[in-house]
Amino acid sequence: QVQLVESGGGLVQAGGSLRFSCAASERTFSTYIMDWFRQAPGKEREFVSGITRSGGIRTYADSVKGRFTVSRDNAKNTLYLQMNSLKPEDTAVYYCAARTTIQGTYEVWGQGTLVTVSS
Repeated sequence: QVQLVESGGGLVQAGGSLRFSCAASERTFSTYIMDWFRQAPGKEREFVSGITRSGGIRTYADSVKGRFTVSRDNAKNTLYLQMNSLKPEDTAVYYCAARTTIQGTYEVWGQGTLVTVSS
């Protein structure tokens, strides 16, 4: 089963930018629909963004639309999340997740990476 390893978290000031990476351990990465979630302290995990296998369709939560961009490089087995114009309310642990069908459950999760946005 594929494993996902995230990187790119850290501390940033409001208005700043960060880029996450989620590296997959296998070439089967291209067969997965990939999504980003986040969980803020004391809150439930929420969907942030998703991308289909080929990258042709991308979806975003309303709270990040226009500020975040999801992408993937199947040749490098890597998923990305470019986050611009960060706000303190973006502070959370961010997770990447993989599933093989739209209706299916998430089969693999990354370990999570923390982003803290200071005001």
